[in-house]
Amino acid sequence: MQVYRVGGAVRDRLLGLPVKDIDWVVVGATPQQMLDLGYQAVGKDFPVFLHPKTHQEYALARTERKSGHGYTGFEVQASPDVTLEEDLLRRDLTINAIAEDEHGNLIDPYGGQADLAAKVLRHVSPAFAEDPVRILRLARFAARFGFAVAPETMALMRQMVADGEVDHLVAERVWQEMAKGLMEDKPSLMFEILRECGALARIAPEIDALWGVPQRADFHPEVDSGLHTMLVLDYTAAQSWPLATRFAALCHDLGKAKTQQEVLPRHIGHEARGVPLVEALCQRLRVPSDCKELAVLVCREHTLVHTAEQLRPETVLALLMRCDALRRSERFTQLLDACLADARGRYQFENCAYPQREYLLNMRSAATAVDAGAIAAQCANPKEIANAVAAARVAAIGLAKQAWQNSTK
Repeated sequence: MQVYRVGGAVRDRLLGLPVKDIDWVVVGATPQQMLDLGYQAVGKDFPVFLHPKTHQEYALARTERKSGHGYTGFEVQASPDVTLEEDLLRRDLTINAIAEDEHGNLIDPYGGQADLAAKVLRHVSPAFAEDPVRILRLARFAARFGFAVAPETMALMRQMVADGEVDHLVAERVWQEMAKGLMEDKPSLMFEILRECGALARIAPEIDALWGVPQRADFHPEVDSGLHTMLVLDYTAAQSWPLATRFAALCHDLGKAKTQQEVLPRHIGHEARGVPLVEALCQRLRVPSDCKELAVLVCREHTLVHTAEQLRPETVLALLMRCDALRRSERFTQLLDACLADARGRYQFENCAYPQREYLLNMRSAATAVDAGAIAAQCANPKEIANAVAAARVAAIGLAKQAWQNSTK
């Protein structure tokens, strides 16, 4: 019985990155032997055990054989006869197929160290094509490490898409990998790779349809809507903003997609065009409600936010109420962050001033300061309370706007 560190723990150590989780593979053991040593069985699809003291996961060396479509159609064989090299062969990428023994010796039969040095993502074997989740994982690793994709691996992913393997992915798994990729340092790389191999058009056609849509060059030197969206997304990542803000940035311009321009009348603004697409994308991928709600708000309101200083107090209050800004201040701040990213996600505008964010936060504070309870107590007719409170808030916003204008002269 031999035990090896494998996968991400070895990869990250070689890259000089912090090692978070350690995966172990056990060669030459049976499930009963593991139980006799005090390990606790936890694996359902294949034998995985928890160490009796550290509670880390130890998996028996195994091979896999494709038996159906998608990422669940596999037959697993785990026995003492499976070698370490055979276990590593079933892994997705060469950089994840490096093992380390108890003495620190590396076992690297498929060239993972060379690919780490060359910053290349390369599949270990043709078995890569048996699991479409690997396309998503590879794209996510590209976003994390900034590595390029080996030409033969890109060709294989394109063939997987053509063969319909990606169509068998379940929504939860797509969102899981997409969410992880959105939280990487350079999330745009994930979408660029998914688009290059054709997978993006299958799993998120609303996003894929942004590329090739031109924009006004005086406002958008990057011209292309898809490229602009990637710049906006990467800006949110550079600020270390949360998942909901990043997803909202990804979806903010969906109304500019070619599909919407062909279907809806031209007089309908791209904000209104985009909301149904955001909702459709979120429903299909089963996106969590916090991400969905913020994405809808940003898609619908970002253009109005950009003109905040020119809005009448009544319009500002209406915007605040639509966003539920008086009660949900954190979400409103995230909306403004996404709008800031939209403004700065353009060539030559990366550091542009964006007073609209602070301005609307000031207007929100003014509206929140109105004592609705006191106003309600003074209203003889309960039906007049809502209008009286709204009028007081409009007046407070008007005064705050005047003070803002005086301070910026």
